[in-house]
Formats: sequence, C-alpha cells, structure tokens
Amino acid sequence: MTGKKATFRISEEKRRILLVEDDLINQEMIRESIGETYDLIVAPTGEEALAVIREQYETLSIVLLDLNLPGIKGIEVLKQIKSDPAFARLPVIVMTSDSEAEVECLTLGAIDFIPKPYPASKVILARILRTVELSEDRNILRFTERDLLTGLYNKDFFYRYADQLDMYHKDAPADAIVVDVNHFHTINDRYGKARGDEILKSLAEKALGIVNETGGIVCRSGADTFMIYCPHRTDYGTRFLNGLCVPLSDDESTENYVRIRVGVYADVDKTLDIERRFDRAKMAAEAVRDNLTNPIGVYDHSMREAEMLADQLIDDFPTALKEKQFAVFYQPKYNIRSDAPVLSSAEALVRWNHPKLGMVSPGVFIPLFEKNGLIQELDRYVWSETAAQIRNWKERLNVSVPVSVNVSRIDLYDPDLIDKLLAIVKTDDLRPAELLLEITESAYTENSEHIVEKVNTLRELGFKIEMDDFGSGYSSLSMLPKIPIDALKLDMMFIRSAFGERKDTRLLEAMVRLAASFEVPTIAEGVETAEQVLALKAMGCDVIQGYYFSRPLPANEFETFITEKRELPPVTAL
Repeated sequence: MTGKKATFRISEEKRRILLVEDDLINQEMIRESIGETYDLIVAPTGEEALAVIREQYETLSIVLLDLNLPGIKGIEVLKQIKSDPAFARLPVIVMTSDSEAEVECLTLGAIDFIPKPYPASKVILARILRTVELSEDRNILRFTERDLLTGLYNKDFFYRYADQLDMYHKDAPADAIVVDVNHFHTINDRYGKARGDEILKSLAEKALGIVNETGGIVCRSGADTFMIYCPHRTDYGTRFLNGLCVPLSDDESTENYVRIRVGVYADVDKTLDIERRFDRAKMAAEAVRDNLTNPIGVYDHSMREAEMLADQLIDDFPTALKEKQFAVFYQPKYNIRSDAPVLSSAEALVRWNHPKLGMVSPGVFIPLFEKNGLIQELDRYVWSETAAQIRNWKERLNVSVPVSVNVSRIDLYDPDLIDKLLAIVKTDDLRPAELLLEITESAYTENSEHIVEKVNTLRELGFKIEMDDFGSGYSSLSMLPKIPIDALKLDMMFIRSAFGERKDTRLLEAMVRLAASFEVPTIAEGVETAEQVLALKAMGCDVIQGYYFSRPLPANEFETFITEKRELPPVTAL
C-alpha cells in the first residue's frame, strides 16, 4: 500500500462544514477564509443542502446557512433541520445582512450569526471554532448522560438532575417511581431482541410523555427498569398504567400488552439521598412482582421497618453464628401405621434467639437468607449442630433418632455439597441414614437433571431423601417417576386446606395413593387434631408431624419423647 498512512487520530481530522450559499463570490470568500482549517462542502440551494444533510449528517460538524437562497429559502431550511429529531442537534450559523431576522432564526434554533458583508477571516474562523467546540462538547456530554437505546438520562445523570430539582423546589412534595417490566428476558426469547428494544423505546417514549405532562424527569436505570422523579400526585391507578401500555407484538391491535410493575415512594423524605429514595420505590415494585390484579406497590412504613430489620439481621448474622444464637429445635415425627403411634424421627427447625430482638421468626430470616445466599452458611451450621445432637443422644441414651434437615435450593448447586455432608456425618461418627435430607419440591423443577444426578449420588452414599412441601403446586406429576426420593412430605398448607371449612379431602387421598403407587411413604406435617390423624391413617398416610404430638422443642425438652414417649397410646376420636 502506498500513500500517506492513516493516523486515526481525531485531533488530526479536518471537521467538515456544509456551506449553503448560491453566490459564487461569497463561496470563494468563505473558502479562502476557512478552507485550510476545515473541509468545506458547498450546496448552492436549500434542496441540495437538505439532501447533503440526509446523506452525510453524521460527518458534518456545522452548517453555514445563507438566508437568501433560490427555491427553498434559508429560513425554511433551518425549520426543516430543527424539526427533524435526527438532525436537530446539528449546529447552524446563519449568514445574513438582515439584522431583523436574527430573533426569528434564534427562536428556530440557530446558534450564531455571521453578518454580511463578511467580517475579517479571523473573526469567521473564531466564531466557527467556538461553535464546533461547543457543539462537540455538548454531544459528548449528551452521549455521557444519555442511554443510547432510549435517549433518556442514564442513572448517574438522572440522580444529579433530581438533586437540582430539589434545590429549585425545596418545599414541593415529590414522588420517586420505579417501573419494571415483568420477565423481560422471556420477551426477548419469544419476540427477539429487536422487538425487545422497540418495546423499551416505546416505554421510554410513554414515560417521557408522562413527565412532559406533569413535570419531572425520567431515566432508564437498568436493562428493563425506568425511574421517574416528579411532583407528587395521587392518581397512580388505571390512568397511569394506561399511559405506559405497550403491545407485545408489532400488531398494535393485539390485546396482549407488556406487563409492568410500578413502585411508588410518594411524598419522599428529602433528607434521604436520591438513591435511597429509589431503593424504597424499588422495594415497593418488588412487593407486587407478578401481581396481575394490582401491579402498583406503594412504599409504606411497614416496608421501611422490614428493610431496617433485614439490614440489621444481615449485619448481625456473622456474630450470631459465632455466638451460637441460632438454636436447633426438634419436632417429633410419629409412624401411625400400627395401632400405637411410634416415634420414627424428628425434624430440625432453626430458631434465632437474638440478644436485642428476642426470638426472631424463621418466616422473617429464612426467606431473607435464601435471597442473599447466607442460607448456605446457616444450613451447614444446622447440619453440624443436628449431627452433634444425634451423636449426643446415641452416647447418653443409647438411642438413634434420625433427624431431617433442610437442604436449600442454593445448596444443591454447591459443588462441594456432598463432601460437606460426608464430612459432617464422619465427624460425629453417624451413618448417612441418620441425617435425613429434606429437599423442597420446587428445587427439582430447576435444572432437574443436575439435581436428580446429585440426589442419586447422595442416596447411593446412604442418605435418605424426603421431598418437602409436596402439593405446593410446583412439580409436574410426570416428573415423579424420575425423581429420586425416599419419602414424600405433604405441604402443611395443603393439609390445612383439606381439613378446612369445606373438608374436602379427595385430593389429599389421591396424593397419598399416588405416593403408595410409587412405594414411597407419606409424611403429613401440620397435623393438629385427632380427627386429622385418624383420617390420614385411614387414607394410608405413614408418618405424622405436627402440634397434635408436639410443637418444636429445644433438644433437652425433646428428650422426653426419646425416653418416655417413644410409643404413645392409640389415637381415638373425641
């Protein structure tokens, strides 16, 4: 290759200027003035100028526009440039001898003037240089502050402008709003990424329309998340949702629309930083995830209390493990196949005796730790404590009581899970069958092949597997023949529903028969009355757990069931 080698340095490239001028003398004067500094393109008419702009807009730095043109006049060219969103940001310097035209041109969007007759070359160059620099700086700022897909502010600049709004309107109540698309990834999968992008752009346009009407600002803060900061309002109902209505397909006549959820932190506390305000709006949006009847969540005081409690529990977790604030309670499970119920095993249930908060409900900290991954550490703690207790009872009472422990969904993806469980039973000299493993029904539905393979390995090593929460609605019956389990545990809420006001136990009976057909024993939890025990026994249920026999107890109190209540009197109806 011959010739000058390309440098690809922006600083060495000549900026391209479009001169719209029909007078040949004026063309030459401008060329003499700026030709060595800029790459000049000349269009003698407005029509030719608009054609050049349409074809070469991205490479043009500025337009020098004469107002007195043949055909389309310069004013009309300026109007067309500034009315087209694609070209509106192209800077235009008007060249005219008509000083009265200045106000109209500035109103239409011209950035500067060069008077006729032309001033000295250095004046023209200085004005062009200043305009080019300001324009490039403005475009760089725009690309920095804007989301490239939607043209909305990005999150960082959105926060800055929200702070500015607060400075100008200190006493005006304001709302922080988060708009999330439900299951956006499935939209991309079903309709393609191009359609997904069009949906996001439509949502952005509609959100921008809302703030243009009511005041405020909007940004795209994530892949499928938008944030709005606007004056306080109370009508976040149908009208607001309709304003954000976007069809799923290109056919706008479709009745299928993008499902969104909206979180509102109304009348924000302006002593909080902007980011914290939108954290609260995000929390409100998460509270209505997949709620099709009420997709608008409003942040309230209870959410704040829950947020503060969650933060405290997460902060206190390491100390709680170290100080053994977590206590393992045990609830007995009785085999009811014979006349007299016989203690068959127990379930380990964790309780948190917090030094400041007292007993914290598992319903509070278990979902929290499942969400942030701390459940793995807690599970391993419970496994170790339970194994040590089983060994303690064996050594002191000469009795082996198998105890079931929970294996969370996230545990099943731990590549070291099997080694950890084997190390625990080895440390306390237990047989794997003495540490029963409860795995929820829902865990089998995600990456089922991986889960089944791991569970099969555990069973081969001697561990017994109980499927927990069966009947909660996650699994497919067709999966049951493929799922490796040693017992099927019916969901507590399923039991309560069957024995509720309607007392319709037909489905419950079918579940027990289904388990029997696979030669798998059935465990019913949440059993509270003798009537329930007798009914379940008549259905063929094998094992009962619940308050009818005992609430969960500390290890020392549970010993009564080992030493005195291993076999109970036959259950009789009242």
